[in-house]
Amino acid sequence: MVTRLRKRYGSGIDPKTYVGQNYIIADASIVFELLQVMRDEEQFDYCVDITAVHYPQRKDQEFDIVWILYSFPHNERVRVKAMIKDGDPVPSVVAIWGAANWLERECYDMFGIRFEGHPDLRRILLPDGWQGFPLRKEYGITQQDSEWVRINLGIESGQ
Repeated sequence: MVTRLRKRYGSGIDPKTYVGQNYIIADASIVFELLQVMRDEEQFDYCVDITAVHYPQRKDQEFDIVWILYSFPHNERVRVKAMIKDGDPVPSVVAIWGAANWLERECYDMFGIRFEGHPDLRRILLPDGWQGFPLRKEYGITQQDSEWVRINLGIESGQ
């Protein structure tokens, strides 16, 4: 698989293994096409999860977006990662894997990642009026949306 993908994408991908886990670092400009190929040609027919990792110290590309894929025919798992700047949109893969709908919504809700082309990108876990994105590193561990808590719960934050 790596040979086929290298032939097609060259330096646009960087396949790696860490502690027995296979992953591919992909250039963000080709990630949608790569994910389509992973499903259609490499038989990764199940998108297990989509998440992000926030690296605020990386000013150029603060986020890794991670797609965890599984192939039932090959009983194999792989992760595909792409690095993006804060605010850059990522192509939605709902057209590739329908179940990505809620996974992308969760990633948006927790990290603020915008999935371009998503059919209904809105919060899925937090209330609509919530401010901020709790899984970003700058979001303090005890921080809450004080205004939302006061208005909707009638208490002061931290009670």
